[in-house]
Amino acid sequence: MTATTANGGNDDTRMRTQQSPLASKRARESNTPTEENRKGKFGGFFTLGYKEGFTQWWANIPAAAAEHTVLSYIPFLRKPPTHTQTGSAPPSTNTSTMSLDPSIDKEAAPVKTSSLVDPYGPRQWNSQMVQLGGKNRALNEFSVERLDEAHEQNLVMLHGYGAGLGFFYKNFEGLSRVPGWTVYALDLLGMGRSSRPPFRVHAKDRQKSISEAEDWFVDALEEWRIKRKIDRFTLLGHSLGGYMAVAYALKYPGHLNKLILASPVGIPEDPYAVNAAMPDPSDSTLTNEFSQDQEATTEHSNSKIPDPAKTTGDNNNFLNARSKAQKQDPSGDDTTPSAPRKPLPKWLTYLWDANISPFSLVRWAGPLGPRFVSGWTSRRFSHLPADEAQALHNYAYSLFKQRGSGEYALAYILAPGAFARSPLIRRIHGVGRQMIAANGSATSSIALAQQRRENGIPVVLMYGENDWMDIAGGYAAEQKINEEKERTLHSASAEEKKKDHGSAKCLIIKKAGHHVYLDGFEEFNKVMREEMMDVSRRR
Repeated sequence: MTATTANGGNDDTRMRTQQSPLASKRARESNTPTEENRKGKFGGFFTLGYKEGFTQWWANIPAAAAEHTVLSYIPFLRKPPTHTQTGSAPPSTNTSTMSLDPSIDKEAAPVKTSSLVDPYGPRQWNSQMVQLGGKNRALNEFSVERLDEAHEQNLVMLHGYGAGLGFFYKNFEGLSRVPGWTVYALDLLGMGRSSRPPFRVHAKDRQKSISEAEDWFVDALEEWRIKRKIDRFTLLGHSLGGYMAVAYALKYPGHLNKLILASPVGIPEDPYAVNAAMPDPSDSTLTNEFSQDQEATTEHSNSKIPDPAKTTGDNNNFLNARSKAQKQDPSGDDTTPSAPRKPLPKWLTYLWDANISPFSLVRWAGPLGPRFVSGWTSRRFSHLPADEAQALHNYAYSLFKQRGSGEYALAYILAPGAFARSPLIRRIHGVGRQMIAANGSATSSIALAQQRRENGIPVVLMYGENDWMDIAGGYAAEQKINEEKERTLHSASAEEKKKDHGSAKCLIIKKAGHHVYLDGFEEFNKVMREEMMDVSRRR
């Protein structure tokens, strides 16, 4: 798709869509007599009307067009490049014919912005599908390259579960201002607009199944790095992308300059492992992701930012169930187990164990699919202008309805309730401390005498002030990493201590929820630029 064609599709897409979920919600709240006000008791969950939902389902906006519309909101880039190569078509009666389209006319020419129209330019923006080895394996990539200067550093961005690189549209411009940096955003294999090969786990052992599911993503990232001929880079991962970023750092050491985890999933232990009570369903992270209203999240600041020495979790997360019980018990005796709470619904556990993803329900729902998605998007993007919220809703639905693939890894990685089956808190202290070859390559076939240990890498954990993810897990990870550094350097020489780059810190983004890069994008971008410049100084 050329820039001109994409822009035309952009206009056509906007004309074909009906009232946005956010507009529907606001109309309902103002008692406007629209169809949405007559949807019944579930109207608050599915804010898109039946007629609107059917129209959107019938319009069947392509994922490429939806992504292009979202990226058109990037400042100084009204006509972004958008390739239309795809292996992510919706399910059909014949799945064997799905393959990547290598046609030249499906590629997108890079778009350059000059310093005349781009105050932080000149920059080059590019969209392409990067082919990997094997059948139907390719990653969707969007990149921003600074022109007329040396390219010394690379930032790679990974999105969360079921999302896509388009959700970073508020960050591309701000992060690509840093001199000497090239910014890459990738759709994880089997998600976004990357190809969607069948996902299968063959191992029967519990731990091996978890590793196999993780490897499905991180092996593709490593193959992409090699193909791009990038030796070292800074890796940013959000939510599930953060989890995978840690898995990558542990399996492929020696290639990261810094690891940045934005509200990562999977750090804390399962509550059962520490005898914590099960929460009510309304407290679960899974429920909050679909019910938390971002307009309230981003407008109201929580004046009491958690103290790392005292906090046990944020107020929207069921990991603080013990602290809730203590509030009810004045004695505050945390050695006494709190009363058992109602477990997660059996239907949710059944669907999870059966590996039926939320996106399966969207696909099966047919014309009702857009309505189901609107329940999430109307809350998730309620703080954004109506046109941007509409564009993100279309984009989300266009991704959710794609063929199931990488989404099926979730049940192997997380247990019901969104706790990791192999918690990162048990492993994260190993980041930056793995054995590598003298030349920095992997050590699987390298003699022990030729190996050396990494000198540590900085790890930054970021959470939203109103994050439903467990902020206490971030502080615990920070402590683990710093303790490991102290242990490693206990008997080290002064020269060895000077060469060590290991560190960890936990940051809070104000007026932001779980999606810190979007809710508090201005502060997030500012913090990210500081971290990127820190990498440049270190190098």
